[in-house]
Amino acid sequence: MTTSILTRAAAAGLRMTAPRRVIAGVLDAASDHPDAEALHARAAQVDPRISLATVYRTVKLFEEKGILEKHTFGDGRARYEAADVAHHDHLIDMATGQVIEFVDPEIEALQDKIAKRLGYRLVGHRLSLFGERIAPRNTAKVQKSGDPD
Repeated sequence: MTTSILTRAAAAGLRMTAPRRVIAGVLDAASDHPDAEALHARAAQVDPRISLATVYRTVKLFEEKGILEKHTFGDGRARYEAADVAHHDHLIDMATGQVIEFVDPEIEALQDKIAKRLGYRLVGHRLSLFGERIAPRNTAKVQKSGDPD
C-alpha cells in the first residue's frame, strides 16, 4: 500500500495548511488521474474557499517534492497521480479520455532488452499508449450490413 500524500507532504517538511490537507485528501481518494480543474471541483465540495490558484500552487509544490507525478496524455491538460504507486503504464482511450493503467511483463522485458542492446541500463521509463476501442466483430457486422434480423 502507498503512503498517503498527506503523510508524504508532512514528511517532506511542507507546512500542511487546511487547503493543502483537503487537496491531499482529494488526491488520495482519486481513482483516476485528475487535472487541476477536477481537483479544484472536488476540493471545493469539501471547502468552497479553496481557489483554483491554490490547487495549481499545491500540485506544483507536491510535484517539486516528488509527492506527485504529472502526466500529459495528449489532451493538453496536466494530470496527476501519487508518485509512489507501483510502476505501471497507461493506455488512453482517444474517444473518452479514459486512462487505463496496466502492467505487462513482456513489455517491461522488451524495454530492458532494447536499453541493454543500445548500451544502457534502464533506470525508469514512462509508457503511454493511445488507442481507439475496437468494436466487437458481431456488432460491426450488423452495423455494416444494416440488416436488423
